[in-house]
Order: sequence, then C-alpha cells, then structure tokens
Amino acid sequence: MPCRKRSKRPWAPGREAGRDRAGPDLGYITAEAAVVIPALVTLLALFLWGLGAVGVQARCQDAARAGARAAARGEPEASVLSVALAAAPGGADVRVEREGTLHRVSVEATALGPGPLAVPVTGEAVAHAEPG
Repeated sequence: MPCRKRSKRPWAPGREAGRDRAGPDLGYITAEAAVVIPALVTLLALFLWGLGAVGVQARCQDAARAGARAAARGEPEASVLSVALAAAPGGADVRVEREGTLHRVSVEATALGPGPLAVPVTGEAVAHAEPG
C-alpha cells in the first residue's frame, strides 16, 4: 500500500498558517452572537414590561378595594372617588356604582409599553354597606 500524505486543515493545532485565525469556528460565534444578543435584550424588555403591567393591575385592584371600603362606610361619592384616585396609577378612570346595599368600584388604567404596546388593565371591588 502506498502511503498517502495527509494534508492538515488550516486550523489544525500546530500549523503556523492557522495561528492567526480565531479557531475552528471561523467567525460563527460572532454571527450567532449578533443574532442572539438582540433577541435576548428584546425578551428581557418584554419581560420587564409584563412585570410593569402586573404592577399597574395590582395598583388598580388596591385602589378599587380602598374605594369600596370608603363607600361601604357611607362616605360621600366625591370622597370615595378621591380615595380611589389617590391609590390608583396616574391617568386611571374610577367608576362608583351602587346596587342596593352593594357598592361596586371599578378602576381602569393603561399599562404603557415599548412602542405601540399598551394594555388596558382593570381592578374591581364590591363591598356591602355597613349598618349605621
């Protein structure tokens, strides 16, 4: 059998011509990072926006509860609105309704996001009127 001479690849270890190269990837890692890093940043931004939207929804729910408690105590509607608006996020709409002995308070706000992303969130609470 004749012996064939094996040619080394340019990136094989120990070959002088391949030492100036970054390694066997030949730039694939750079290309993958150029795609993955913006995707991860976008995913992180959406995650943080989602957490912010949950926070706005929690503030709406707390404001509705505070307004419903004030209405159940028999406070005037203007006072109920001011209590709910004080606890609500900025720009929220508050509605107070009375159905017999039940007082229903609804708080609506918008969770703003990056670009055109905006989600309406609501909080609602109902309380019975206290005797007296």
